[in-house]
Amino acid sequence: MTATNAASGGRFPAVIENDDAAGRIVLVCEHASNAFPATWGDLGLTAAQRQAHIAWDPGALGLARGLAQRLGAVLVHAPVSRLIYDCNRAPDSLGAMPARSEVFDIPGNAAITPADRAARAEAVYLPFHAALHALLMQRLALGRAPVVITIHSFTPIYHGKPRSLEFGVIHDADPQLAQAILAAARAGSRLNAALNAPYSAADEVTHTLRLQATPYGLPNAMLEFRNDLIATPQAEAAMADIVAPLLAQAVSTLAPAPQAKAG
Repeated sequence: MTATNAASGGRFPAVIENDDAAGRIVLVCEHASNAFPATWGDLGLTAAQRQAHIAWDPGALGLARGLAQRLGAVLVHAPVSRLIYDCNRAPDSLGAMPARSEVFDIPGNAAITPADRAARAEAVYLPFHAALHALLMQRLALGRAPVVITIHSFTPIYHGKPRSLEFGVIHDADPQLAQAILAAARAGSRLNAALNAPYSAADEVTHTLRLQATPYGLPNAMLEFRNDLIATPQAEAAMADIVAPLLAQAVSTLAPAPQAKAG
């Protein structure tokens, strides 16, 4: 197990856990942390705002760890708040360092310069995706074609409107795995589940999948869980108990991992 979350030379590398896991699944949690390193301060936010959904995906990391344990999967997650840099957004996206999130202004991002944006990308985005890419390519080279699944959570009330959805399954260009996960969820759980909800690729939420999985033909999906359902460690564990078998079933419907070619 590798777990590196300290800055190195002004860079904040990805945290990799269970990197020796034998399973095909690689879990990714881009919004795992609400840490605000001293390099950037608190961006002008209150303590309550830094704990809120705008700063991270509450429950997502605990759930991802539970799934990794149950599925024998490797887990890659980001070490800083998505308001510092959202690792599921490209460097040219305004959402990578938003000046406003939901109904909240982010003062520390309001007047960020191009040089500041580039420095944050260099410190957070580039090392995160370099580490994830290296891990995926290493597994491909070993003939263990990975299945990439990103783990997120969403707020039960968005812009004042309640959400009844409990579990969203989102896909990029290839819908096969997402459709298999949704079918397993509808057949094997009581979760209120839907495809491409509460977001879809049109909302720029599949950046990691589009960058790391789609170009290499790797099966992939993005999972969204309503965060009131994973609000405690006990709830995270209970959700992992429900969802792990669904993911295992869905992955079992995929073609076997191709073997690396000799010569």
